[in-house]
Amino acid sequence: MAKLYFRYGAMNSGKSTALLQAAYNYEERGQHVLLAKPAIDTKGAEQITSRLGVTRDVDFLIRPGDDVRSLFAEHRSRLHRAEVDTLIPDHGGMSIDVACLLIDEAQFLTREQVDDLLRIVVLDAVPVLAYGIRTDFRTQAFPGSRRLLELAHTLEELKTICRCGRKAIFNARLVGGRFVFDGDQVAIDELSADRVTYESMCAECYLRESGGRLG
Repeated sequence: MAKLYFRYGAMNSGKSTALLQAAYNYEERGQHVLLAKPAIDTKGAEQITSRLGVTRDVDFLIRPGDDVRSLFAEHRSRLHRAEVDTLIPDHGGMSIDVACLLIDEAQFLTREQVDDLLRIVVLDAVPVLAYGIRTDFRTQAFPGSRRLLELAHTLEELKTICRCGRKAIFNARLVGGRFVFDGDQVAIDELSADRVTYESMCAECYLRESGGRLG
């Protein structure tokens, strides 16, 4: 049975690397995958970019008002048409199809778009692997992440460590090298004139920097 997976972790926990590895694993076995990410993630433009330097183009971008199931159906049909156009011979009696949909930066999806992911899994029988972070720099859940925590069949944590060596669970924001705890929920790292960056932190280090403040 197809499932909706949410694989989450603090920043720098290797989420994009894990996604690209999962895509490679499918394709190494002769299966086809589709890759997508929210358009709001302007870092990497139309690519999924791993901090290890590995990149790959997405098959489609998801904009805030998009119907993800319709986008998926469109690109799934394109794959079927490509099979016909290239006159690919019989594959052991099986037609080419999408084996998995992989979503990067899933925290930026809307609640309705996460609902679409569940429909793809249940109604279209295609597994969906969604990768993202749970909370923003104020320790508040992103809408997409909250809905994934509510709906996903399987939750998997990808771990990374804080500068002190403990497990990191929060994502602290720095502007010009200084920690900030107010501002818009979304600010893509390293694209701002003030150089917005992030640091993965454990709860103890986060509270120390924030003066005990949460949210």
